[in-house]
Amino acid sequence: MSTRPDRYDSALGFTALRGPLARVAQILLYAVLVTIFAGPLVALMVGAFSPVADPSRLTLWPDRLTLDNFTAAFDRGVLGYLLNSFIVVGVGLLLQILVSVSAVYALARHKFPGMRLVLLLILSTMMLPEEILAIPLSLVLADVPIVHVNLIGTLAGMIVPVAAWAFSILVMTEFMKEIPMELEEAARIDGAGDLRILMTIVLPLVRPALGVIGIFGFTMIWDQYMLPLLVAQDASQFTLPLALRTLRTDEQAGLGVLLAAALLALLPSVLAFLALQRQFMKGLTSGAVKG
Repeated sequence: MSTRPDRYDSALGFTALRGPLARVAQILLYAVLVTIFAGPLVALMVGAFSPVADPSRLTLWPDRLTLDNFTAAFDRGVLGYLLNSFIVVGVGLLLQILVSVSAVYALARHKFPGMRLVLLLILSTMMLPEEILAIPLSLVLADVPIVHVNLIGTLAGMIVPVAAWAFSILVMTEFMKEIPMELEEAARIDGAGDLRILMTIVLPLVRPALGVIGIFGFTMIWDQYMLPLLVAQDASQFTLPLALRTLRTDEQAGLGVLLAAALLALLPSVLAFLALQRQFMKGLTSGAVKG
């Protein structure tokens, strides 16, 4: 006996409709949705690989393919901006994951006085917009407490503030709380310490959560605009999102060069999602890790 369903339910309720008119309505609605969501991306790709003479007109079908826009973008230092972005997002994301895992292991697997207060303080950092934190952050980066180092004008000034993110800590906390404590207790009986338990037992079980915070963390750091704007003092320190503003005001560059740089700024986020999509989907659908 076949268990294949005769029809699939739709969030829009189309399965209740029958007849040729309903089918045509479905196709038209889906075409409109695809155009709305995919149209801007297609226009961006077409504009990046074709000459754009009229800034007010973008087409979904190129008249002639060319790499001139990318060549002009490279001549304006886009590769250097792209390298800065990769350095910031690579080091920043690594530190962010290390800080999140370390902090969450203490918050989720150990009980100590004031733990709820710590979680509340971490959550409160998500309530303040970047515009409010801009001036205090710039003052702190100009004279880092204790070490008294000026990070303004350095890539380190863009990396240190993103090394800890409340969203990653909260996501990891919910996942790590679901790991049975019996696994840790059995490992401790065998003589394992905290570091070994974290590396060999806890981390393999929270891989879906690592995929979630990896994608969101990458996107958050890659799309940073306010932070590089506060830290960078020279064009050589610009990241690619910040450099797009410069290209936008460059009348000699043209719209095609701007679209080429924008496509280069978009691709890493897409590639990061494709690389981590399996763990990302597991993290979204599981909701918790079960032992």
